[in-house]
Amino acid sequence: MHEKLEDLRQRRDEAYHAGSPRAVERQHEKGKMLARERIEYFCDPGSFQELDLLARHRAHTAGLDERPYTDGVITGWGTVDGRKVFVYAQDFTVFGGALGEVFAEKIHKLMDLALKVGAPVVGLNDGAGARIQEGVVSLASYGGIFYRNVLSSGVVPQISVILGPCAGGAVYSPAMTDFIFMVRESSHMFITGPDVVKTVTGEEVTLEQLGGAMSHASKSGVATFVADDEKACLDDVRYLMSFLPSNNLEEPPSVEPTDDPERLCEALRDILPASPNQPYDMKKVIAEVVDDGEFFEYFPHWAKNIVCGFARINGKAVGVVGNQPMMFAGVLDIDSAEKGARFVRTCDAFNIPLITFVDVPGFLPGVDQEYGGIIRHGAKLLYAYCEATVPRIQIITRKAYGGAYVVMDSKSIGSDLAYAWPTAELAVMGPQGAVEIVYRRELQQAADPVARRNELVEEYTAKYANPYAAAERGYIDDVIDPAETRQKIVAGLALLATKREELPRRKHGNMPL
Repeated sequence: MHEKLEDLRQRRDEAYHAGSPRAVERQHEKGKMLARERIEYFCDPGSFQELDLLARHRAHTAGLDERPYTDGVITGWGTVDGRKVFVYAQDFTVFGGALGEVFAEKIHKLMDLALKVGAPVVGLNDGAGARIQEGVVSLASYGGIFYRNVLSSGVVPQISVILGPCAGGAVYSPAMTDFIFMVRESSHMFITGPDVVKTVTGEEVTLEQLGGAMSHASKSGVATFVADDEKACLDDVRYLMSFLPSNNLEEPPSVEPTDDPERLCEALRDILPASPNQPYDMKKVIAEVVDDGEFFEYFPHWAKNIVCGFARINGKAVGVVGNQPMMFAGVLDIDSAEKGARFVRTCDAFNIPLITFVDVPGFLPGVDQEYGGIIRHGAKLLYAYCEATVPRIQIITRKAYGGAYVVMDSKSIGSDLAYAWPTAELAVMGPQGAVEIVYRRELQQAADPVARRNELVEEYTAKYANPYAAAERGYIDDVIDPAETRQKIVAGLALLATKREELPRRKHGNMPL
């Protein structure tokens, strides 16, 4: 027995140090942690239980003479804040973290187990893509991961953390997960690298410009969150998980509230500027309403004309959506519609109530928007809200014009509770545009068109630039003092805690993708 135990100890030691000393040194020189160091930092101390420590590749005919244990990926489960989580970490010090058959089988096993027990999967990506020596076997193995990503979608949270290169087909697994985290300067994602781009298109672009964290966070809408270093990134993943349930059958975790649920938000009485054409920061409205002003913003660098993120109200997790008047007056465009739709669907999948703050003058006009498919993309946000069965509360702060008002979780598309501030303006369009259309002939014939236009704008404003016509018809449930906003949301969430709504039985809807 002693000999066998010694043999086991030696094998384990080889597995724990699978990468060569030079590879380990190079990883540290780049300012990057090793795969095991990342797992140890991310999981609660001493909680990680490894699977397939002694797995090795069997591609003997592929020219791979070395057969290190773990085969380049570390898999297992642990806890984060005491809650179960499955983790895999690609190990760049072993075959450059390239994926082969056994490597993929370890991830397949992990994802299958996570689905069975109902716990999140966090992938720490730092690899060179498919293992060239294993050829089509590697490609088929990727397919097995993609297939499981889809099976798990909306069932358990899936989080991808990009901590190094992620290129070619490897990018599609993160793309199908719920959230992607990246690190400035050290994370890169792309289908084809700068050299291929230059060869095919003649464009010269750096690695960072093409696939860096900020490029994907601000331009492509791929990276949900960006951090300055690996530890800050992993801290953010832990923080995000505090808002998410372990699976779609559980409620999100709640905490003991530290903020008075009956607190008045008196600052909101003075937050709107005197002119309806002046901007204000919707994030300040959100911060006033949520617990302790804490708001974890989703895609903070992309589509800034809509604000999305996670917060707590009376200790319970909520998803918050709001138009941002500071950017393009808060209009909806292609990117903001996609961002909002993705966020609404994520919250709905994981039983997170939705709070929507509305100040929207319409959809962004223009040839580029129409040719880019604003009709199709705008319909995604509409579809997402219509399909959502979680508790939904709408707060109209100022402008609520046209189809954009309807799309922003209006009562007519299923919002459970709709409130408006006295400053709310619910109308088909703004006063200026409406007068130009409705009274065009009269203005053409008027002795003083400018004076008459001003009179008609004042009349239209008095008649429509208020919430009372909508309140009379029940399109909003109440007109409230802005200071009461938090109290109304707390009471509404308590009421809707037992909400049950079933969609028609079907294979799935046909979202306007």
